[in-house]
Amino acid sequence: MDRKERLKQYVQAVPKAELHVHLEGSMRPETLLQLAARHKVDLPVTTVEQVRQWFTFRDFPHFTQTFGIVARCLRTAADYELLTYELGAQMREQQIRYAEVTVTVSIPHFTFGIPFDTLFAGLQQGRRHAQADFGVQMRWVFDIVRAVRDGKLVERADYTTKVALECKEEGVVALGLGGREAQGPPEVFAPWFEQARSEGLHSVPHAGEVMGPQSVWGALHQLGAERIGHGVRAIEDPHLVSYLAQQQIPLEVCPWSNLCLGVYPSLLDHPLVHLYADGVPLSVNSDDPSLFNTTLTDNLLTLSDPFDLSLSVIDDLVLNGVRQSFLEADQKQPLEHLFRTEMHRLHNELQLDEPERTR
Repeated sequence: MDRKERLKQYVQAVPKAELHVHLEGSMRPETLLQLAARHKVDLPVTTVEQVRQWFTFRDFPHFTQTFGIVARCLRTAADYELLTYELGAQMREQQIRYAEVTVTVSIPHFTFGIPFDTLFAGLQQGRRHAQADFGVQMRWVFDIVRAVRDGKLVERADYTTKVALECKEEGVVALGLGGREAQGPPEVFAPWFEQARSEGLHSVPHAGEVMGPQSVWGALHQLGAERIGHGVRAIEDPHLVSYLAQQQIPLEVCPWSNLCLGVYPSLLDHPLVHLYADGVPLSVNSDDPSLFNTTLTDNLLTLSDPFDLSLSVIDDLVLNGVRQSFLEADQKQPLEHLFRTEMHRLHNELQLDEPERTR
């Protein structure tokens, strides 16, 4: 077995943590068809293969339209429990031990009238069963949606912030910001993030994915962002790159997502390597794994091919999933130690510790 194949086995087996994954975007095609039939939601597809083909996006608006249709299939606590539990099963297959999972809680409430208690009961039951059966620990990020069709932006932002704060002792660690970046600059959402931060939640808005560096600056200065979802277009502003490196503000990078949504034409055009070389803290994530037909493991495999990064850099990026998490220190340190111990074992088992370049 050559080194490239051994490195692939290593990435598949190494313990992982994920910081940027959307619950709704993890729905398997089989589950989508099952829930659509249960709730009589008309889909433009009828088979698993057709669903996979449907999940081929022209651009970000096309993606958000599809995401909305997927969200329509979640109506009951049992639906949310199933989706959360299945995400746990997918994570176990990838050796993911910890995840901060984003949930868009305003859509079920405002679009379908689903009580928050119904949704949250399903989330909590699903994560408890996932931890018991798969050893996967999940925490929640509730995200505000930037652009809404019903004109209830303030009501939706109020609602998301309110329920996030109510549940901060029950697994909600942060307030996020998602949706169409072009239709909602970060500055608009400053009051809600100020409230959330003042009452103990972390700030993790999406920025710098579809829009450029000005969106990242807005998230930093107006929302007090502690991590940035995506943020890859920061590369277009050298001053911003230096600021992120100096302040050690992490970016949650999702290479396959960026490729699928046309942010970059190919992985070789992606700035991950340059951002890392410039000292910007990065983690690697899957974003919407089922919608993009990818996994966290797939995204980590890009680090060796095509990015051609060394084992030490791959290990650093994997460990960042723990180090950049919002776990308390008394949980973070033992988890990082566990990761390092398992990494060392796999290095030896797969004979990966020969001298190598530093890139």
